[in-house]
Amino acid sequence: MPPNRAHIPYIFMLAALMSVPAFADATVKVSLRDMGGTMDMSQNLGLGMGMKGDMSKGMMSVSVDQASVPAGKVTFEVVNESKETQHEMLVAPVASLDAKLPFVEAEMRVDEEASGDLGEVSELDPGKSGSLTLDLKPGLYILYCNIPGHYMSGMWTTLEVK
Repeated sequence: MPPNRAHIPYIFMLAALMSVPAFADATVKVSLRDMGGTMDMSQNLGLGMGMKGDMSKGMMSVSVDQASVPAGKVTFEVVNESKETQHEMLVAPVASLDAKLPFVEAEMRVDEEASGDLGEVSELDPGKSGSLTLDLKPGLYILYCNIPGHYMSGMWTTLEVK
């Protein structure tokens, strides 16, 4: 039976809605690691944020399974792969790869409030995991551990949100 003429606009509207792509939420797998050894602080690790440094010389690291994700809901699945050390992961927006986070020398950590911290997976014991979901706008974000001394030991990475 042909559709009722009164229903035709609704049929076109339904067809249009069905053709809109569904946006899936993004999931980023984050690994927090100790890399062992000693670090030569005279080496350029890009500690101010600039990515020109050689992060392989760091004693600790934050790594992600993807360098960029689409804007919207992003879930960070964080695993502390350390065997001995507690770690955490914070997320903050940064203006560029050359941006400097507000670092408090006396505490050997980033000033979380001044950094624009958006959320965190609090201290994770070795082998433990946690997650954080944020609604992120396009831009550049830093993921870092803020336990004293960890950020300066190379424990940060960036994520681009497009």
